[in-house]
Amino acid sequence: MRPATRLLQHACRITLFTRENCGLCTQARDVLSNVWDVRHFEYTEIDIIKSESKHRWRDLYEFDTPVIHVAKASAPKEHPGMASQALKLMHRFTEEEVKAKMDAAEQS
Repeated sequence: MRPATRLLQHACRITLFTRENCGLCTQARDVLSNVWDVRHFEYTEIDIIKSESKHRWRDLYEFDTPVIHVAKASAPKEHPGMASQALKLMHRFTEEEVKAKMDAAEQS
């Protein structure tokens, strides 16, 4: 018996936009870790102050961190110019909200 294709590859990608010394960002990582325990995904973390495109991400999310973008794993990588179209959660979010965004991304 072969494992399902979904088990062999990640269906979703989650990008966490964060900054140093951010308590809400620490909570967001904990939520994402708990989701990972039951449902794997590709993960990228971008520090909006230190990233190569820091000015563009900082301009978008300076007062909103943490922010997550959820997309199909096969979707193009995050770009500041496309942020308004992203499936996202901001500030405080639950495991259930993350899973719901993952479901929406997989169905898009």
